[in-house]
This record gives sequence, C-alpha cells and structure tokens, in this order.
Amino acid sequence: METNSVDITAQLFALQDQAYADFQSKLLPTVKRETVIGVRTPDLRKMAKQICKTPAAQEFLHSLPHRYFDENQLHAFEKDFNTCIAYLEQFLPYVDNWATCDQLSPCCFKKHTQELLPLIRKWMRSKHTYTKRFGIGKLMRYFLDEAFLPEYLEWVASIKSEEYYIRMMQAWFFATALAKQWDATLPYIEQHRLEKDTHNKTIQKAIESFRITDEQKALLKTLRVK
Repeated sequence: METNSVDITAQLFALQDQAYADFQSKLLPTVKRETVIGVRTPDLRKMAKQICKTPAAQEFLHSLPHRYFDENQLHAFEKDFNTCIAYLEQFLPYVDNWATCDQLSPCCFKKHTQELLPLIRKWMRSKHTYTKRFGIGKLMRYFLDEAFLPEYLEWVASIKSEEYYIRMMQAWFFATALAKQWDATLPYIEQHRLEKDTHNKTIQKAIESFRITDEQKALLKTLRVK
C-alpha cells in the first residue's frame, strides 16, 4: 500500500523526542508548543532521503499549510533547483518561525547562485516577515565571498522594519559582512546606517566572532550607540 502524507506525519511522531520538543519550543516563541513534535534534524534528513521522489512526498509538499513545526522542517530538503523554487514559492508564505526559515537552505542553491540572486531580491522585498528574512539569509550565505558586490550591503541596509526577526537577520548579515568584507562594510557602521538596536547587535555579533581581529573589535567597541 502506498504511503501518504498522513503516514509521513505518523513517521515523524515515531521519531519523537519529547525532551527535545520541550527544548525546541522554548526557542520558538512564535510557535505553539503542541505543534512541535520534537524530531532531530539528522532524523529529518534521513527521512527526507527515504521518501524523496515518492508520490507521498509530492502529496506532502502540496499539503499546505502543514499542521506541525516538524512537517515544516521536513519540507526543507528538496534537491532539484526548479522543483525546489516552485515548492518554496508555495511554502514561504506559511513559514511562521525563525528556525524553519533558517533551515530552508537546499543544497541545490550552491550550483545555481546566478538564478538565485533575482529571487533573493524579490524575497527581500516581501511584506512577509520570514520571506524577507529568508532572502537576507540567502544573500548572506551565498554572496559575501567571491560573488560579493558592495551593492548587496545597500540592499540589506535599506530594509526598514519593526520586526525583531528581520532586524536580527540584518545584524547577522552585517556581522558576517564585517568578517568577510571589512573595508566595504565598516562605513555602514561608522555612518550609523542601521537602526540603533540592529547597529548594536551587529557590533555585538562581530565582537563575538573569531573571524574579527582584536584590532577590529577594539574599533567596533568605540562605535556602539548609547
């Protein structure tokens, strides 16, 4: 008998770790505790490989919104780029927490960065908190090294939002940019281009990074806003 999406949910419950669920839920203030099953990421990855390309997986990916946090986490492991983007476009509006947002990083993205860039730009313009956060996160992951252009810093700095999870991703982005592209990024801190809390969180994250030199950390400490 063929497995269906209901059976996939049952498989998730079979992998349940209640203690882990309790721990996860404390980190997810936007997620109801009863929706957290408590499946660890290695088990989710293994399960995703087992059900990949089965009719059940296709049914599951189209069964939106999912009821459980762990179902959202499982959704993150599609590998084909075009298929992945199609599912992402359907799925992103339903993402309601930072953990699912940040885990959504399909390995196929690495080989398709040029196709990914305009999508990142679009996601960053979204009015949906976690779609915007997702876009910033992907720009941080794939475009702060060899593919870096200074204009990417402006893309992120120009985002104005009262949403905590967007501002914290902006801070993470700029802290990472300081580590990887110091000369291009430092003026954004010196000129106070970010909102006060984002500015200070950027400095905090950068100072905590082993990739920032002691001399750089000393300078950043003088740039905190009171």
